Amino acid sequence: MSRSNRPVTKYPLGLYFLYEAIWHLFIPIVILRLVWRSRRHTGYRHHIAERFGSYGSKKLQTQPIWIHAVSVGETHATQALIETLLHEGHSIVLTHMTPTGREAGSSLYWKAIQQGRLVQVYLPYDICWALEGFLKHFQPRMGLLMETEAWPGFVFRSSQLGIPLFLINARLSERSFKRVQNFGKAGQMLFQSFTGILAQSSHDAERYQALGVDNVHIVGNMKFDIASQPETLILGKHWKNALQAQGRLAVCAASTRAGEEAIILEAWQRVLKTNTWALPPLLIVVPRHPDRFSETADLIYQSELIFERRSSLSDPRSSEEMDPSLHWAKVDVLLGDSMGEMAAYYAASDFVVMGGSLLPTGGQNLIEACANGCPVILGPHTYNFQKASEDAITCGAAIRVTGDSNSELIDSLAKTIKHLLINTTERKERTHHALRFASEHQGATQRILEQLRPVLQS
Repeated sequence: MSRSNRPVTKYPLGLYFLYEAIWHLFIPIVILRLVWRSRRHTGYRHHIAERFGSYGSKKLQTQPIWIHAVSVGETHATQALIETLLHEGHSIVLTHMTPTGREAGSSLYWKAIQQGRLVQVYLPYDICWALEGFLKHFQPRMGLLMETEAWPGFVFRSSQLGIPLFLINARLSERSFKRVQNFGKAGQMLFQSFTGILAQSSHDAERYQALGVDNVHIVGNMKFDIASQPETLILGKHWKNALQAQGRLAVCAASTRAGEEAIILEAWQRVLKTNTWALPPLLIVVPRHPDRFSETADLIYQSELIFERRSSLSDPRSSEEMDPSLHWAKVDVLLGDSMGEMAAYYAASDFVVMGGSLLPTGGQNLIEACANGCPVILGPHTYNFQKASEDAITCGAAIRVTGDSNSELIDSLAKTIKHLLINTTERKERTHHALRFASEHQGATQRILEQLRPVLQS
């Protein structure tokens, strides 16, 4: 690619060339990382050429709308938007960064893929020749990047080529805002180069505006619009009925990160030692990343809690589920070692401990839990979901636990879990608040479509 075609129209040349040089230096490390990650998920070995801008015969008949959804959560969040665009006759190139995101998209849009109206590929790394390969191959008429995916090369090159680019469901935490400020004018130019930024909350919008972005609109969070698959909810209700028949409650520790399972398991042991129940409640632990399923199983085993794997409930000789009541009677913990069943875990639970918030990783999406009638216990660290967390706490859909040390946090978590387990009236009230909270915040997808209409119709 000639120098004149590089995405340097607005970007300071010196910083751009440094950015490109760093990417090229790290290419061998990036490849090694893919190989390393493929030890636990073989999907990282596949379609590697796509990550460098080579797509073979994969193409669409018309200029598509490009939607970038990094992984599973973002892919599910775009479902209502993608289904509407497909219904209106648009073709779509859906990009991901993770195999699990790609698998989720294949499951959701298999029919459109078979019909040739939607193509799934990996987004290439943000290197000039790789991104140029993607843009030339698919020639998107518009780009929609989810949440925080503001890759400088893609943003500036799209601007240079006249491709309208929107950051949708956009969020910018205080921590990320300060990082952008550290880049000075270059950081500001990055977000100013978007055609529009459709922000989740007023807090997010104010931070983008502080960077000099004019075209910012508050649309809400698309994740409130996620509709759980009926068969997944039926499965969860099946589990719930089995637990209720035993007279047991269930707590889901959802999307847990490394280090959090140890905190949760210690708190759970303290809860069980109180001997408050004729039959103790069940803890369902669902790690955020599939490559940590075995690691988490080892932690549960070391804690000397009796546990079962979710995968053991599927009879390998048939497609039918085994009766959970035969397996869970003496089980303290169920390890959720499956993909695409989070709604089932929520449907089986009475409330949720939200992973990602106990240690400083910024929190996880609490919206799906609330939409399934689960009040949420949050840890101290929710900066990636600041507004949603604050609103949920204010309306009674969530409770926050804190502690200056792990010991204090474990103590606070154990007391809060026990309190909700034994206080039936409060638990039911918070369930009602959670459902209302989710209902009142829906509609972001339609508001995003309204902002995109002028470009879609041009």
